[in-house]
Amino acid sequence: MLLAYGNTFKLLSQQKTERSPSGAYAHSKTPTKRIVQRVDLQGDGSIAKIKDMLHKVELSASPYDTAWVAMVPAGDSSNQSRFPECLNWILENQNPDGSWAFHPSDPLLVKDSLSSTLACILALQKWNVGQRLVNRGLDFIGSNKWAATDSKQKCPIGFDVIFPGMIERAQHMGLALPINTYSLDAMLNKRDLEIQSGLEGKNKYLAYVAEGFTKPDEWKDIMKYQRSNGSLFNSPSTTAAALLHLNDDKCFMYLNSLLQRYENAVPTIYPLDIYARLCTVDKLERLGIDQYFRNEIQTILDEIYRCWLQGDEEIFSDIACLAMGFRLLRMNGYEISSDVFAGLDEQEQFFNSVSEQYKDTNTILELYKASQMAILPSEHILEKIYVWTSSFLKLAIGKGAVGEKQLHKEVEYALKYPHASLERLENRKSIELQEIDNVRLLKTSYSCSNIDNKYLLDLSLKDFNACQYIHQKELKILERWVKEYRMDELKFARQKITYGFFAAASVLFSPEHSDARIAWAKFTVLVTLIDDLFDVGGSEKEILNMFELVKKWDKHSEVGFCSEQIEIIFSAVYDTTNEFAVKAGIEQGRSVKDHLIEIWLILLETMWREFEWARGESVPSVDDYMSSAYVSVALGPVVLVPLYFLGCKLSEEAVKSKEYDDLFRHMSIISRLLNDLTTVKRESEQGKLNSLALRVIHGDGSVSEEEAISETKRLIESHRRELLRMVVQTEGSVVPKVCKDLFWKTSKIVHLFYMGKDGFSSPHEMIGAINTVINKPILLPPYSP
Repeated sequence: MLLAYGNTFKLLSQQKTERSPSGAYAHSKTPTKRIVQRVDLQGDGSIAKIKDMLHKVELSASPYDTAWVAMVPAGDSSNQSRFPECLNWILENQNPDGSWAFHPSDPLLVKDSLSSTLACILALQKWNVGQRLVNRGLDFIGSNKWAATDSKQKCPIGFDVIFPGMIERAQHMGLALPINTYSLDAMLNKRDLEIQSGLEGKNKYLAYVAEGFTKPDEWKDIMKYQRSNGSLFNSPSTTAAALLHLNDDKCFMYLNSLLQRYENAVPTIYPLDIYARLCTVDKLERLGIDQYFRNEIQTILDEIYRCWLQGDEEIFSDIACLAMGFRLLRMNGYEISSDVFAGLDEQEQFFNSVSEQYKDTNTILELYKASQMAILPSEHILEKIYVWTSSFLKLAIGKGAVGEKQLHKEVEYALKYPHASLERLENRKSIELQEIDNVRLLKTSYSCSNIDNKYLLDLSLKDFNACQYIHQKELKILERWVKEYRMDELKFARQKITYGFFAAASVLFSPEHSDARIAWAKFTVLVTLIDDLFDVGGSEKEILNMFELVKKWDKHSEVGFCSEQIEIIFSAVYDTTNEFAVKAGIEQGRSVKDHLIEIWLILLETMWREFEWARGESVPSVDDYMSSAYVSVALGPVVLVPLYFLGCKLSEEAVKSKEYDDLFRHMSIISRLLNDLTTVKRESEQGKLNSLALRVIHGDGSVSEEEAISETKRLIESHRRELLRMVVQTEGSVVPKVCKDLFWKTSKIVHLFYMGKDGFSSPHEMIGAINTVINKPILLPPYSP
């Protein structure tokens, strides 16, 4: 499969340099090759097809809803349909098996087929046409009546109310249904139990499925749910039932407008433009192919934001749409308030006040995801939603109550990685779980007929495997780099080249970010060497020698090397930093060398300060420790150097700004506190400083270990929230968005590395994730896009 994309990879020439007189290298022995300039999939047919999908939303015709519209009489007449085109559609669209169903081949959607078929039979019987079709439909119901009470079948919303109600209606019409009295009584009893409640959520639900009652007592009360477009719940079937009983002009105008658009049949829900577009944008991001549609996505989000500000009913009447819209808009920098979730922050309140169709697992999962978008200290609504939705989803998973495989996997993943979801891991999961079928289920099954998942899957599969091929080549070059600089000969040092590259590739996977990935991986190796030098591998003399060499930099020959291992480490630091300084200078159009050297100096100063604390008798305060420790966690070289290779201009003004410093500080504090939280026991045994231990020490007996842990977790959440606020804010920001995103993505990486224990020091914890991103291509069954 990978060979098919071989012609998209452009290998550049490899350049060698000679050893400089100083004993180090003026440039890398083997300067990093740019493996690829781009993966040229822009001409791929799937991209053009997907762009067409994004411009409009077309909903599939619903036999069920079309039948209810066909049953509306013309004016005062009782012998003619007001919408004869719908009746004609029913006459022309019976399936060979005698059913009317959007998706007749799905063995788990037989309930849906029963409901749609019976509705179409009622419409034909009402106007005394198509008797042969009626008989064939009755035969279908007789052959499949078992599904009506089969709990393993996917159940359309309201089926237990609507289907028995339609059976009663059929009996009143004189139809002999092939359903025995015992089965009918059981269904009617179940319906009666279903409606017993005075809660507002239940009242909304019963209004939504009102066509299931032969003689609803209070149709005028049901009309309080009528929307500005004239519909009831954007449901053609409910609206048609209301028009049957009340002859409401606004109901008629809604249905008439639908048929002007769809000609002779109606969908099961309309409008659905906003939710469908949000789902498509979300799917593009989860599949990792959103970079091909930046302009289209921006246009869609701009339109949805305008609808949001106007209080569009389609957004605010659908909780899943509201939650997804909130998450995508806020993450993309649009200013919106979490107050829109008022009334949903308690589980009991949610289930009492929300209509039945919004109590599904998918809606609660969307609320859970939205609750993680808190950016302000006082967003208590989101905090409460996070608590109850996470508890609900954990319980649902534990009880096996999430039956659909895809949704089950999504919930599991979301719960396991609330703050540690790395893009490429999520992309792979989404690709492997992506279904070609695009069917959803409300009162009946439906799909966005212009959105074909085959094209989404085809493009995402090509993109993932092509990028992975590049990553494998880059990793081999990095492994050679380690050997060329003899870093593998340093016995005290952890060898983390694969870990560092995995971290980079998991969030910077696009081919054009090759230099950023290489920089991230190389500087990860270098800071790990220096950290190990300070911790276990170096004497005080060697540490001071390293410090002086970095201070002198180009004049380091005046200092000299006190040991071979210092020569190995400094040569790698010096040459690698100079190499990327040159590359960044070309990329940015200005010299950044002094900044890169400064990053190293600041890191070494904090490490030296902690080295002195460790060997001395004085114990720093928590504040003194943190002022140094957030830098010594060593994300400076790892993250700040790649920022110059993200395809944007990072000005000197931005680099020297408070915003830049604060982004780095919040990201690094999160990393330091997570590290301290997971390594406190081991580091205490080694005599190393740790913020949790210091809180207990300086508490003089008033602070327990449990309280120190609790406070540390609170601080992590506080800095995570502030970091996200800075990342999504646009007003007054001087740091480019793509750079801010990398600070945020890095916080996710450190969350993953410190899940449960220090993953960076526990290789087995990461092997699966590394293979997922770098080593194992995705292999899916063949299909034709």
